[in-house]
Amino acid sequence: MSEALAAMRAELERDGESLTFLPLAEALRLRGDLDGAARVALAGLAHHPNLADAHDVFARILADAGDLQRAADEWGIALALDPRHGGAHKGLGFLAYRRGELDRALDHLELALSADPSDRSVVQALLVVRGAHEAAAEEAATSSAPWEREAAAVETAPVPPPAARTAATVFAGLEGGEHGMLLLDPRGRTLAGGLRSAAGANVADEVAAYLAGVSQEAERTSRLLELGDWRWIAAEAEDGTLHLSRPVPEALLLLARDRSVPAGRMGILAVRASDIARRWLEAQVV
Repeated sequence: MSEALAAMRAELERDGESLTFLPLAEALRLRGDLDGAARVALAGLAHHPNLADAHDVFARILADAGDLQRAADEWGIALALDPRHGGAHKGLGFLAYRRGELDRALDHLELALSADPSDRSVVQALLVVRGAHEAAAEEAATSSAPWEREAAAVETAPVPPPAARTAATVFAGLEGGEHGMLLLDPRGRTLAGGLRSAAGANVADEVAAYLAGVSQEAERTSRLLELGDWRWIAAEAEDGTLHLSRPVPEALLLLARDRSVPAGRMGILAVRASDIARRWLEAQVV
């Protein structure tokens, strides 16, 4: 037994109500000692039955043990205690994905990301589930009867975009249009544009996944404060500036520039890019 585990056990022996049971149960789970982890978690729950984190850690132990129904019940209790609990949403998203309920999985994972935008495991999970969701949609389309496919093609075929713009060239001609403007849907799927880091890495999909959570938080906050619909969000970082807006209710637009671009110019660029994005999106609908 490591010194850290011994210290946590000693703390619990001194104070049976200590919250040390949470990291101890998690450490034992990660070591593969599921029986020991369950005993610690249950003892902690006896003292803290209304603690969402306690139900979350016990649910993870149950999931590792293969008792998925009880794990779902525990995560459900955690959400009843704390509707924004990221761990519970992540766990339920995992279970929904296992059952093939991709829409439900996306809902939970997006809420998990909004609770903790720095959780890279959720970002990766979102990318996997979105890929599975798109693959399932394509499979459903190809497995339909020929007349159904033809009807669907007629209903969904986009008209040529204005000025022959494509998803890759929507913002062509605008300053930074190739690598600093990203159009996405509210679920965090990239629609057009591109985004690269200062080092030149393509970060469009990863940033899009994060922005879905940011948009949801802005929506909730403006609603709680009774401010009406939010229009744009600006953020200044050490080496750059970000501007997030909604050209249409069903899409988000992110502009990223270095600090040399004044905030006023960012606003003007955002208006121009939003107008182009709006007209391009409208052209995709028959």
